[in-house]
Amino acid sequence: MTQKNGRDLREALRLPPGEPVDLSAYGTRATPGAPGRKAAALRDAAPTGKRLAELQMRLWAASTAGDGRRVLLVLQGMDTSGKGGTVKHVSGRLNPAGCRIQAFKAPTEEERRHDFLWRVRAALPRPGEIGIFDRSYYEDVLIARVRHLARPAEIGSRYGLINDFERSLAEDGVTLVKCFLHLSYEEQRRRLLRRLERADKRWKFAPGDIDERALWPAYQEAYQLALERCAAPYAPWYLVPADRKWYRNWAISRLLLEHLEELGPRYPQSDLDVAECRERLLEGA
Repeated sequence: MTQKNGRDLREALRLPPGEPVDLSAYGTRATPGAPGRKAAALRDAAPTGKRLAELQMRLWAASTAGDGRRVLLVLQGMDTSGKGGTVKHVSGRLNPAGCRIQAFKAPTEEERRHDFLWRVRAALPRPGEIGIFDRSYYEDVLIARVRHLARPAEIGSRYGLINDFERSLAEDGVTLVKCFLHLSYEEQRRRLLRRLERADKRWKFAPGDIDERALWPAYQEAYQLALERCAAPYAPWYLVPADRKWYRNWAISRLLLEHLEELGPRYPQSDLDVAECRERLLEGA
């Protein structure tokens, strides 16, 4: 399922590895590669979801014959950028048996006693699975940098550790799909106000959200550094405009689909004697 103009969405959204990143140069309401407006994207959801489910089943089935490949979708973005909504949208199309979802919160006391990647290793998808990280190990060079939770030298060393970690994942059969949900300052305000105004959303709001919002420039700088320093051919970053929820959901579903299609998982060959098994069943065995 390639784009009509011959370019896949990965090419349209991939940040060039090794180049400086200026987030202000990317529109948060842009819709690169979209099949049209919202209605067209929603129409595309059904066939995309069907194909995702089929490929996930093939990936899961292939693992029973020793295929060790798996997929890890990493979602990063400012508060209200839609990480949770994206997880709900994408995972709703997948078989839960082959999907592993992890939302990383503040580390526990036990997790603090280990290196920052320790808890991540325990949450990685197993062969045949699609893993989804709602936030990830990148928090340790984002909020840790902005909130001064570690010494600058330690944070600086983590970029290299992340690159080594992601290289080892790729070599071990993990396809990384890293998505930065690019939200505007104005849209975040609108979404936070909606949380305050709606009783069914108010539980998500905390006064600390306003304090974090005051640090917006520092977070943008931290994201730019992470996107620049931790992008490689085996683990590129995809910048997904996130002001339009319909586009965000469509784009990430398509990115996941394109990666799965490139993997091309196949059902394992069976050595069953089909005729014999069928005969036994018809005989009432």
